[in-house]
Amino acid sequence: MILAQLAHFASHPASLALFQDQGGTVDFSLLGLLNNMGWPARIIAFILFVMSIWSLAVMIDRYLYFTAARKQSREFAPKVAGALKDSKLEEAIKIADRSKKSHLAEVVTAGLQEFRSTGGVVNEETIESSKRALERSEAIVHAKLKRGLGVLATIGSTAPFVGLLGTVIGILNAFQQIATQKSSGIGAVAGGISEALVTTAFGLLVAIPAVMTFNYFSGRVEAFDVEMDNSSSELVDYFIKQSHKR
Repeated sequence: MILAQLAHFASHPASLALFQDQGGTVDFSLLGLLNNMGWPARIIAFILFVMSIWSLAVMIDRYLYFTAARKQSREFAPKVAGALKDSKLEEAIKIADRSKKSHLAEVVTAGLQEFRSTGGVVNEETIESSKRALERSEAIVHAKLKRGLGVLATIGSTAPFVGLLGTVIGILNAFQQIATQKSSGIGAVAGGISEALVTTAFGLLVAIPAVMTFNYFSGRVEAFDVEMDNSSSELVDYFIKQSHKR
């Protein structure tokens, strides 16, 4: 019945205008739609707003953290390699300590400190101990790098469904208006349908950036993991060469 009337209105603009006048004008601006929303839809819009702010905070935090880690690691790697080449273990540890935000520095520091704790005795047991220290440090740094990414994944997967809930509420509100106003005109349902579309669009606007940045940052974490694995392997090779020299 409603679909037939909508088709009739579409083919008769005069009838559409008549029903809009009877049902009252509808303000389709963003502020007007927000003012016409019921409290359930407003609550959903507020939840989506909080989710968007939360995801934006995580994006900024991870971007700054990853940028600092990349910059300090590029400065750290050649310096510590030169110190180890000259067999200056203490200097290499000091260089690593100064690079607080470098993911490579955290891993290398753990291995060097474990190697230093042996008191100059270099054997197979010392190398295995240093290797375990490197593995533990890699796991800790990996957890630091992934901090907050779970939030982006959760928001990206749930925001569309939260917006869909607003859609359902908006449609129910539209049918309620039809029942209370005893009218099936387009003006009776315009407010509810627009309310439903706003929450759906808001949910998608929150979810799409969250999913995109989650995938981007996950790729960055994988690249950092590869760099840490390579650095750990090179450091173990250094320990093995030191044992052969002695």
